Amino acid sequence: MASLSISSGLNKAVRQQYMSLPQGGKCQVTYIWVDGTGEGLRNKTRTLDTEPRSIDDIPEWNFDGSSTYQAEGSNSDMYLVPVCMFRDPFTLDPNKLVLCEVLKYNRLPAETNHRNSCNRVMEKAKEHSLWFGMEQEYTLLGTDGHPFGWPANGFPLPQGPYYCSVGANCAYGRDIVECHYKACLYAGVKIYGTNAEVMPSQWEFQVGPCEGIEMGDHLWVSRFLLHRVCEDFGVVATLDPKPMAGNWNGAGCHTNVSTKQMREDQGLQYIEKAIEKLSKKHKEHISQYDPRGGSDNARRLTGLHETANIHDFSAGVANRGASIRIPRQVGKDGKGYFEDRRPAANCDPYAVTKAIAQTCLLHSEEENN
Repeated sequence: MASLSISSGLNKAVRQQYMSLPQGGKCQVTYIWVDGTGEGLRNKTRTLDTEPRSIDDIPEWNFDGSSTYQAEGSNSDMYLVPVCMFRDPFTLDPNKLVLCEVLKYNRLPAETNHRNSCNRVMEKAKEHSLWFGMEQEYTLLGTDGHPFGWPANGFPLPQGPYYCSVGANCAYGRDIVECHYKACLYAGVKIYGTNAEVMPSQWEFQVGPCEGIEMGDHLWVSRFLLHRVCEDFGVVATLDPKPMAGNWNGAGCHTNVSTKQMREDQGLQYIEKAIEKLSKKHKEHISQYDPRGGSDNARRLTGLHETANIHDFSAGVANRGASIRIPRQVGKDGKGYFEDRRPAANCDPYAVTKAIAQTCLLHSEEENN
């Protein structure tokens, strides 16, 4: 039996009694932000007198940055600036979830606030109608860190029967996956689909297509929803790029990219031009594709388990062992999109999409700050 959290055993029927109480016209707004690790999420909730109709109706707030690895105790107040609003699938309408940027005491972006610079890049690339779709892989764990559903003192059968599987002997934790999907749809997250992955207890969901800055916004909120759903079930979702050493697949966040020109007839030439530009910036991109400058991805990008080696750049049609994959249908149609398979599961989508937009579409060096 997997090790579940204590709070997951609390009486949910009693909880529902309180959750169904009327709110007297008030609205709960949960503020969500990325902490100083660059991958952890934090949240806190306040009451507004009325339901906000847009992001402009939600006031700025603050928090103690010394408790989130973002400030010193002697100067710890940091600003939460609302940027994107969603419906709350846990406390229901009229309540909201609000993704926020973090600003320091001087109102400059916090070190892990990559949205600010990403948004500037996306504005400069706006004429290209840049679409992204990101494939978020994750692994379910018990609270003891052991993969959910794996034997307590051993390993499941080797990889093979688990990808897109069905059945109690192959698919571990589907309840969580389906609840997360519904939560995303209710919230307004642009979730595209989901499937069981190659390693048992590993799953994937896709977000997109999203244009520009919207990609990072929706992926971060989908991650928050995943962690929150897992909390209710008493398990942990890890985005570690290589949660289990050995002959097991790692976890990535493959990023699909398409511009207006790539989607039009003869668009393949623009895809090939973008790939050529990416080939010249391979090291720079690797440094942006996980929160530790590439060291996380080094455990995953070995050239095995459907990855390219971290030190080599490659591209190919329908090749899942390449850095960049051109889907077979795109090769046939001569237009569409390409897939960057290098980003790690724990990447910051703002950093990834910013790097891709800069390399493929912008030529000004001033955006490298």
